[in-house]
Amino acid sequence: MGRARGGPEAALFEQHNARLRPPLVLRELAEARGSPAEMRRREGAALFAALPEGALAIALDLGGEMPDSERLAALTARWAEAARPLAFVVGGAEGLDEAVLARADHRLSLGRLTWPHMLVRGLLAEALFRAQCIRTNHPYHRGWRPG
Repeated sequence: MGRARGGPEAALFEQHNARLRPPLVLRELAEARGSPAEMRRREGAALFAALPEGALAIALDLGGEMPDSERLAALTARWAEAARPLAFVVGGAEGLDEAVLARADHRLSLGRLTWPHMLVRGLLAEALFRAQCIRTNHPYHRGWRPG
C-alpha cells in the first residue's frame, strides 16, 4: 500500500531488488481514507483485486513467522517449488485486514519491531536477496557469524 516518492526508502528497495533474479515487480496501490477499520477493509479489497491469478500470497504481518535467514531461504525454495506466482502483501499504516490475513498462504514477520511500510519494501528485498544467496552458496551471507 502507498506510493513511494523517491528518497532513501525507494533507493534501498531498488538497490536490493536490482540484485534479485528475477527482480520483484512492485505494484503500488493508493492508501485508503477513513477509520482504521475502514482503511483496512478498503485496502484489503484493493489488495485482493491486485493479486495475480493463482498467486501464493505471503502477508507481511507482525503476527507471522519470524524466520532467520536460513529458514527464509528454505521457505523461498519451497514457495518456488509450488510453481505459482508469489505475491508479497504489505499493508498500509493500519496493517492488513483480517480477510487478507485469512486468505494468505503464509504470514511472514520481519521481527517484533514495527517498521514503516515503505521501509518494509527494502527490508524484504534484502532478505529475499540474502535467501537467494544462501540457496546458491553465494558468499553475500556469512552464516558462520554467531547469532
